[in-house]
Amino acid sequence: MTVQLWAILKKKLKKKNCNDYIVNDKCIKCKLTDCVDVCPVDCFYEGKNMLVIKPDECIDCGVCEPECPVDAIKADTEPGSEQWLEINKKYSEIWPNINEKKDPPTDHEKFKNEQNKYEKYFKENL
Repeated sequence: MTVQLWAILKKKLKKKNCNDYIVNDKCIKCKLTDCVDVCPVDCFYEGKNMLVIKPDECIDCGVCEPECPVDAIKADTEPGSEQWLEINKKYSEIWPNINEKKDPPTDHEKFKNEQNKYEKYFKENL
């Protein structure tokens, strides 16, 4: 099934609990790309200091979620994910696609458990 066909089908199924996956602020300044390596449809997009998922391209297979070492990938049905769904939608339209694993930032470990990273470090990279 093509990505385009899946996107059409998914829109029709939205009322039947077909969820999207999103990347949240735990990815900011960590930007580990283990998730990119396993994605079968290349729906990740790369910003200056984080990744996002393009919801219309994601086939909701969930293989990326357990691959994220910082637990930054969540289903959009989880509480508080509304903001992140909008951020993922917006920036996946602007940022370039990433389809292979890259080395993380050299200082990523020091940001791993930091809170409020969106307010402190988010970069639109426009």
